[in-house]
Amino acid sequence: MAPSLEEPEPVQDVFSNPTKAKPQLVAPEPEHCPGPESEKAGTADSCAGCPNQKICATAPKGPDPDIPLISQRLAGVKHRVLVLSGKGGVGKSTFTSLLAHAFALNPDSTIGIMDTDICGPSIPKMMGAENETIHVSNSGWSPVWVMDNLGVMSIQFMLPNKDDAIIWRGPKKNGLIKQFLKDVDWGDLDLLLVDTPPGTSDEHLSVNSFLKESGIDGAIVVTTPNEVSLLDVRKELDFCQKAGIKILGLVDNMAGFVCPKCTKESQIFEATTGGGKALSEEIGIPYLGAVPLDPRIGMAGDYGESYFDSFPDSPACMALKKVVRGVASQIGLDTQNIFAED
Repeated sequence: MAPSLEEPEPVQDVFSNPTKAKPQLVAPEPEHCPGPESEKAGTADSCAGCPNQKICATAPKGPDPDIPLISQRLAGVKHRVLVLSGKGGVGKSTFTSLLAHAFALNPDSTIGIMDTDICGPSIPKMMGAENETIHVSNSGWSPVWVMDNLGVMSIQFMLPNKDDAIIWRGPKKNGLIKQFLKDVDWGDLDLLLVDTPPGTSDEHLSVNSFLKESGIDGAIVVTTPNEVSLLDVRKELDFCQKAGIKILGLVDNMAGFVCPKCTKESQIFEATTGGGKALSEEIGIPYLGAVPLDPRIGMAGDYGESYFDSFPDSPACMALKKVVRGVASQIGLDTQNIFAED
């Protein structure tokens, strides 16, 4: 018998205590901790001397009973794509919002964004929804629909004050991400974009673990062309390989600056080692393209507007269209109704 979906918890209850996961630890997890829900919890060599050892050793083990519920909840979601970056500040969340707006240009497609950047949720601002709140019904939490076919879910919608800091350890973050997957009524989506924080931390591990059964189509990795950013991208790509996540491609973001007056392009982040294109060729992964830095992208984000609608003929928009086609061709999404081939 298929598992039935539970009635969603009140939003404020989840925000104050977003995880009911056992065991409840009495101290932070030490270095090399196998994880409190691991089969080796409490018995591994690294557990010796840990205040949590007895708690972890006696906790129930086995498959997470919420995983089948997540799969059932996401049964209507055709494609799931992660947006990753090794380093912060490369424009990953901005890029996620641009992708969502691009795919939503097709009126026959329904797109969702799940913001898992728990401590730095910027997606709502860029989507013009930072002051929205979550509506809860018998069918679950409702995404905030910024367009008829574009929905967003973020912790920002749960904050009593939009400037409140979220100071959470891993278990609380993991619990909220699980709630986003299990209790949000995503409905029928053609594409769910998962915006993540930079690096390879709890949020990435949780998303990958929770979506193992329902499946992840792949990940888009965003970088700037300079070597400092690429150093961390290599680690991100290694994470994808170890986690079994298909890499849909690498994107050079802010690859050159387009002057809004003369439209001339100049380099800001110099590709001293060849940028993302050279790294893609070296590792053997798709290179989706380079998107130039346009100040109007930032302005569109500040005002919560679609850059595609405002500046459809800009160089950055042309580059983004190429990226969208590259992603769509790999996961099987039709772009014919989005924009004509250039």
